Amino acid sequence: MEEGRKIRIILETIEREESKPSNENQDIQVFRVKRTEIVPSWSRMNHLTWHCLSPLENLKFWPDDRGTINDISVLRVTRRGTQADHFTQTPLTPGTEVQVRVDWERRFDHMQQHSGQHLITAVADDLFGMKTTSWELGRLRSVIELDSPSVTAEQVAAIEQSVNEKIRDRLPVNVRELSLDDPEVEQVRGRGLPDDHAGPIRVVTIKSVDSNMCCGTHVSNLSDLQVIKILGTEKGKKNKTNLIFLAGNRVLKWMERSHGTEKALTALLKCGAEDHVEAVKKLQNSSKLLQKNNLNLLRDLAVHIAHSLRNSPDCGGVITLHRKDGDSEFMNIIANEIGPEETLLFLTVGDEKGAGLFLLAGPAEAVETLGPRVAEVLEGKGAGKKGRFQGKATKMSRRAEVQALLQDYISTQSAEE
Repeated sequence: MEEGRKIRIILETIEREESKPSNENQDIQVFRVKRTEIVPSWSRMNHLTWHCLSPLENLKFWPDDRGTINDISVLRVTRRGTQADHFTQTPLTPGTEVQVRVDWERRFDHMQQHSGQHLITAVADDLFGMKTTSWELGRLRSVIELDSPSVTAEQVAAIEQSVNEKIRDRLPVNVRELSLDDPEVEQVRGRGLPDDHAGPIRVVTIKSVDSNMCCGTHVSNLSDLQVIKILGTEKGKKNKTNLIFLAGNRVLKWMERSHGTEKALTALLKCGAEDHVEAVKKLQNSSKLLQKNNLNLLRDLAVHIAHSLRNSPDCGGVITLHRKDGDSEFMNIIANEIGPEETLLFLTVGDEKGAGLFLLAGPAEAVETLGPRVAEVLEGKGAGKKGRFQGKATKMSRRAEVQALLQDYISTQSAEE
């Protein structure tokens, strides 16, 4: 199959007893392949969001789910109207029965984060009137966008305390389907229906807390969330605030990662966790002092080198110097000390055969002519003005070619005079 193409697979439910998942294997179900289609690429797909629709033909996969169909990986699941599209890279024959297995660990993680978002959204609105305008289910953490320019630390603490109290209260989470003309629909929170909506409206209700139009996957009881941790807030777009949170197993994984980092820092810093911040501050201050001393020494060295080069009897028309250690300031100090004489100064720092920095200084007309050619020889880029041309190079091994180029230029200029 042509690279980049994917197979769209539409499944249909088999109405028989053995198609129902058993208690021992809740993540496996049997379906029949309805039809398959080849699609050119993801970018050509009309991606539709799963929102406020009833379960599609009782299919096992929901959008954002992953898993396998007959051990073939499902790469993506989307919906079109009331139809679910399953994308794979391997075609399946229409009419054949297939075994569908959902990635339950991923599904349950998404259930925890999604139900956690509903709970935080409802509590933030109830306590402080902060409306949720959007949310993002991230790979490691999730973000709720609140329609508020700021959220104080005290407000964050209050929201976190309230949501965890409700988790401890073991409040049930129920799913109902309402017809579009049901008066109760007007009392349900939501952000409108998609244009291709069909059938009843699915409503997810957290007892005594919230009712919301939603067709995502959710836990059946808040106790399944285990715990919610709000990591903090950050400035959002358009005068809004992003609230960052973890729910359920993500909190445990975050604690495990944090504890591993803490142990590693304890070994490196030779102190307890309570002293890590102070130890790092001391290291930063020591590093800054060493950098300052090193810079002063490098400047002194640059001045000394410049005087030696300027007083060298075999200076000639071209002066070249390469050092492994150094930076742009180091080279410019040397150029300043030597002064704007009729001498071409070619300085380089970095790996002798790899990448580094270069500087060409001298008469303005000569530097303007030679600078771009030097950059070309060294396979780098640069810019200059007023008798200086400097930049980055990738081929320091070609410095001898540059020196020959400069010598030829001086010889040609001398002959013309």
